[in-house]
Amino acid sequence: MSCSVARPLAWTTVPTSPAASGFGPIADTAPPSLCAREPHVPADRLVAEMVPPPRFDSVRFGTYLPDPNQPSQTEAVRVLEGFAAGLGGAHASGAGRAKRGFLGFGKAKAPKTPAAPRGVYLDGGYGVGKTHLLASLWHATPAEPALKAFGTFVELTNLVGALGFQKTVQTLSGHRLLCIDEFELDDPGDTVLVSTLLGKLVDAGVALAATSNTLPGKLGEGRFASADFLREIQGLSAHFRALRIDGEDYRHRGLPEAPAPYTDEQVTKAAYATAGASLDTFPDLLEHLARVHPSRYGALTDDLKAVCLTDVRPIQDQSTALRLVVLADRLYDREVPVLASGLPFDRLFSEEMLNGGYRKKYFRAISRLTALARDAKGLVEAA
Repeated sequence: MSCSVARPLAWTTVPTSPAASGFGPIADTAPPSLCAREPHVPADRLVAEMVPPPRFDSVRFGTYLPDPNQPSQTEAVRVLEGFAAGLGGAHASGAGRAKRGFLGFGKAKAPKTPAAPRGVYLDGGYGVGKTHLLASLWHATPAEPALKAFGTFVELTNLVGALGFQKTVQTLSGHRLLCIDEFELDDPGDTVLVSTLLGKLVDAGVALAATSNTLPGKLGEGRFASADFLREIQGLSAHFRALRIDGEDYRHRGLPEAPAPYTDEQVTKAAYATAGASLDTFPDLLEHLARVHPSRYGALTDDLKAVCLTDVRPIQDQSTALRLVVLADRLYDREVPVLASGLPFDRLFSEEMLNGGYRKKYFRAISRLTALARDAKGLVEAA
């Protein structure tokens, strides 16, 4: 059944009044539905929002807690701190390129022949804190926020789609730093597009930093993606220094297992009792995501304090699964708790999906949804 607002609503998630719900006078109206939202995001908002997401507003190198058993994490912080400091003398026009190398050491013979890479690539598994470090680099770079850009690969391709290639080059060429989180290596067309864009930006003197996802078919456990990344960006590989970051998913270090799913009644009651919480059935939300471009998933969650979902079920196809991955990323970035009934989040994706080319994305989604489910525990207790 569908929840499209373009045709009559054919399903009911909750009663429209608190009295009918049986929960008493908790709220005057039913919680909002994500399915009723069809956001339209103007291009200027896409540019203005190229900053670290709310979850990473306050992160800094000093708030990153390296695992004492993983020296590569401490080394990554040291190198990135030096990289940020080295950007202090660089100018977006490229004037500073002949004066400073990768970490501010040495001199280049000419602006187009830098002494060392003008970018860093953070190479590691999910949950080792790559986004934390990438955002810390953005914050530490001595430049006005308007001269620094931070976004996911998807957000960058959406920007090109909204502005056009040449306008995007013009818009970002005035920056000192561009940070790209979750560089997608599974779409050859988009990879070529963004690689070409980055080449133009490097020529303009923009420093780069990136993390990425593993290519399809590269399934080795514990395998890292730097070789894939450097090969796929081809001519840009010389501009990047790879920093390997070993470690386990920090979200699960010493933490309890994700709470078991709640009942439909508990989730619905919590949605009514929580100001700013949405309430949807999981199957209906998945259908709605197919009608909303992933670039708008962030706007879809604007002003939400929690997402409440009933009837969570296994996902049957890869397209639907990948859309959920994007939504999970946006919810995690915005620190929106997710309260759910039905299936536990670690059983969303089939074994075939978890062993396929997009496995890294699915494990990241499980990790992030699990963290958000823990955050939502208090909603039931307070209802």
